[in-house]
Amino acid sequence: MRNGMSSHLIALCFDANDPLRLARFWAGVLGRELVDDPYEGIALLPSDDTGFQIRFLSTQEPKTGPNQMHFDLTSTSLEDQQQTVARSLGLGARHIDIGQRPEEGHVVLADPEGNEFCVTEPGNNFLADCGFIGALSCDGSQDVGYFWSQALGWPLVWDQDQETAIRSPRGGPKITWGGPPLTPKTGKNRLHFDLAPPVHGDQQAEVDRLVSLGANRIDIGQGEVSWVVMADPDGHEFCVLTPR
Repeated sequence: MRNGMSSHLIALCFDANDPLRLARFWAGVLGRELVDDPYEGIALLPSDDTGFQIRFLSTQEPKTGPNQMHFDLTSTSLEDQQQTVARSLGLGARHIDIGQRPEEGHVVLADPEGNEFCVTEPGNNFLADCGFIGALSCDGSQDVGYFWSQALGWPLVWDQDQETAIRSPRGGPKITWGGPPLTPKTGKNRLHFDLAPPVHGDQQAEVDRLVSLGANRIDIGQGEVSWVVMADPDGHEFCVLTPR
C-alpha cells in the first residue's frame, strides 16, 4: 500500500511537435477537457479513473523509433472497440503494423505524431475494471517494475516470467512492463512521468530516496529549472517536481 514516503504520479507527459493538435486529438479520443498547464504546456484534466494529468510539452525533436510506453484502451464490446477505432481515425489516427498477429484481437493505431496505442478487444480479463485507459504498457525489465512499485508505493499486481504490473491502491490503469528482450532506446523518450514528492515532502529528500532505489540524476540539457530530471534503472527519463 501507499505510504507517506512515496512519490505521487502527477502526470504522463508527451513530447509533441504540435502540442495543441496532439492535445486536441487525445481530448477527443479520451473525452477529456483541455486546460492550460502551469509547467509550460497544455494538459487534459485527470479523470476519476486515472488520477493523473496527461500533459503535452513542446519539442523540436522528431520521433525516432517505437515508443517504450503506450496506452492500452479498453472496450466493453466489439461495437465499442469499433467506435473507439473509428473515432480515433476520424481525429487523425492511422492503422500501423508492429508485427501484431490477426488473431490477437487488438487494433494498433498511431496518433497524429506517430505515438502508438492499442484498442484492446472486449473480454480482456487483465484490464477488467481498470477504466477506459486500461494500462500504460511499457518496455522494461522486472527490476524496473520493482523500482516503480517502491517509488510510487503501488503494489505489484502481476509478477510472472519477468513481466510485472503495478496499480494504484485507488484503482485506475495498470502500469505494465513486458520484460526482456528490451527494445534498444533511441534518444529521449517521447513519453515520461512527472512525479511530486509526498505532501509536505522535500524535493531533494525524494530525489535521494529514488537514487537509493536505483534511479540516477541525468542532464538532458534542461538548464536551470525547478524540477529534477532522473532516469529509472532501465534508463527511462522522468521528472521530480517541487512539492505540490
